[in-house]
Amino acid sequence: MKEIKAFIKPNRVQKTIEALSDAGFKSMTLSQGEGTGRFKAKGASPSLDFHITDSPVVKLELVCQNEEAKRAIDIIIENGKTPTPGDGIIYLSNVEDAFQIKTGKSIKQFQK
Repeated sequence: MKEIKAFIKPNRVQKTIEALSDAGFKSMTLSQGEGTGRFKAKGASPSLDFHITDSPVVKLELVCQNEEAKRAIDIIIENGKTPTPGDGIIYLSNVEDAFQIKTGKSIKQFQK
């Protein structure tokens, strides 16, 4: 399994999650955050929580089968990019296993 973490602009989230959902990626997590990368958005402002200047960002996380990862990444890139700099970044990681909290059972058991 692969874990995808994509940090994208808030105004591109709806389009991106709709495209992912239409392509069969139904389970994902969204978190609002503040980015401190190289690029500072035009509306960047001092953070209320930290002593930095930030740009708003949304972290989109999803886990998928290895063979589905490239398609998910392509969808995020296609729907998350804009004509301006600072569109974000995508991280791809291996997931060794996952466990259901209720049962404690490994997700791998359900994939066989």
